[in-house]
Amino acid sequence: MCGIVGYVGPNNTVEALLSGLRRLEYRGYDSAGIAVLDEQGSVGVRKRSGKLARLEALLEQNPLQARGTGIGHTRWATHGGPTDENAHPHLGDDGKLALIHNGIVENFAELRAEAEAEGLELIGETDTEVVAVLLGREVARQGDLEAAFRTIVARLRGTFTLLAMHQDEPGKIVSARHHSPLVVGLGEGENFLGSDVAAFVSATRRAVAVDENNIAIITPDEVRITDFEGNSVEFSEYEVEWDADAADKGGWSSFMAKEITEQPEAVANTVRGRVSAGTVEIPELAALGAERLQTIDRVIIIGCGTASYAGMIGAYAIEQWARIPVEVQLSHEFRYRDPVLTDRTMVISVSQSGETMDTLMAVKYAIEHGAVTVSVCNSQSATIPRESDAAVYTHAGPEVAVASTKAFTAQITALYLIGLHLGRVRGTIDAQTQADAVQQFELLPEKLREAVESHDQIAQLAHWMADSRSVLFLGRHVGYPTALEGALKLKEIAYIHAEGFAAGELKHGPIALIDHGQPVFVLVPSPRTAPLMHSKVVSNIQEIRARGARVIAVVEKGDTSVLPYADDVIRLPLADVFFEPLLQVIPLQWFALELSTAKGLDVDQPRNLAKSVTVE
Repeated sequence: MCGIVGYVGPNNTVEALLSGLRRLEYRGYDSAGIAVLDEQGSVGVRKRSGKLARLEALLEQNPLQARGTGIGHTRWATHGGPTDENAHPHLGDDGKLALIHNGIVENFAELRAEAEAEGLELIGETDTEVVAVLLGREVARQGDLEAAFRTIVARLRGTFTLLAMHQDEPGKIVSARHHSPLVVGLGEGENFLGSDVAAFVSATRRAVAVDENNIAIITPDEVRITDFEGNSVEFSEYEVEWDADAADKGGWSSFMAKEITEQPEAVANTVRGRVSAGTVEIPELAALGAERLQTIDRVIIIGCGTASYAGMIGAYAIEQWARIPVEVQLSHEFRYRDPVLTDRTMVISVSQSGETMDTLMAVKYAIEHGAVTVSVCNSQSATIPRESDAAVYTHAGPEVAVASTKAFTAQITALYLIGLHLGRVRGTIDAQTQADAVQQFELLPEKLREAVESHDQIAQLAHWMADSRSVLFLGRHVGYPTALEGALKLKEIAYIHAEGFAAGELKHGPIALIDHGQPVFVLVPSPRTAPLMHSKVVSNIQEIRARGARVIAVVEKGDTSVLPYADDVIRLPLADVFFEPLLQVIPLQWFALELSTAKGLDVDQPRNLAKSVTVE
């Protein structure tokens, strides 16, 4: 949510800001704006509701010529609607100060009352404008931007990343981070700020992650970080693993299409360096120590949305291989349940961005209660992995489309690796089972490439079904959360009713939804490796087909038992039962993409959604 970029340096400030905002569009937004110090030393602001193209059109009509200092923002509306007035940046100190904000200021009502009581002018409805006006007042009082900034951030409650600049201190941007992401980009004679590295990766791959409750001050030649009291904080830099080209479409019609096809490489990269001689060893977990892992008597996996479904699939495997009880909980429900945690509980958080606020707060709760915390994450130096005892990075590369695809399969892969590592350390998995799983991992990338080639068949099917108002998904065992994920993808980007069900639940209510022509995707387990579940699912197909459903069966090659009962059959490469979801989900991803395309919708930026949810 909300994209933030800041720039100080000798180059074209407007282009630096717009370039950063373009790369942050995936986060989701409903307005955009920039503020720069112009050649006369005044703060110039341009902002518009709607997409970034509207801001760019405004800048063509009414340009800003500036080299030096600027801040830019894409806003996701919270307080106040998506209007021009509510768009960021907001001004203070009679237009001398500009400020942008990601997050929610929970005590903004009392701060607004304070501002109004002092006669300070407020134009819009946002919590951010209140902060800008009060910061401007404080700068006028203290005559120093940094000192005033520290005074104000100490008064704020909620979540925030703030960037501010003042015309009396050109070449400087001050920023603060509290429960919301912030990263510095280190250049030569120029420096950057961003809500993530995409904001500046086209200019530099050197980055610094700003820690919780810290303030970062950048000038063209210096980066300083302090705590909220002004005490100096040491920091270290890291190199971003991917370059700007990785976040481009590369000729594909959408980022989602590109990322679906990148899943073979994403899975291979997640496995790389963690498999050797038929066994799995994750260095990040090994650092926790074998004794500590051997004492674990319970695992809780937490996540939201797609990440929670990956967790559900991973739970089957971890429980099977490590013989530890595993449960999956939604991050935003976790701490409110007051769960029972001990130092023998392992809490595994799953988050693509590593900044998901619900998950971050759940991890903090787990830490406070003494649990062992492990993060499965795709983003270097994000907050959740840095807070956790261990981080298992997926190395899937940047995922720009809001609807997650390659992050999902990489997360499942990482969770499987964790299960195999725990099983080996705890002595609950034999060498042959481990070797068989490793062989499946080695064969998986090529099988995923073959699954990706199901696109043409799925595209035709989706265009035939473009007028569908509801689609159901059925699965058993690991196929159940895969069905949930297939339904979620359809809801996210095609805006139609979709539900995933455990196939065994049909007779307990959902079968009432089946009517003539109702499309139902059925994920059929392998008759070779799961014959009992296979026969049960074939029975489910017969039940719904008898009631008029249109059955689309996703089966492994060679499975002919469903042919008499299926209207359409999608065939996938053979795989063991735990590895089937990684293949089965791909045609479901393609179906959602193609149905959305057939309806003329924006595949990459669906309405009302943001890539990274950084507020609770």
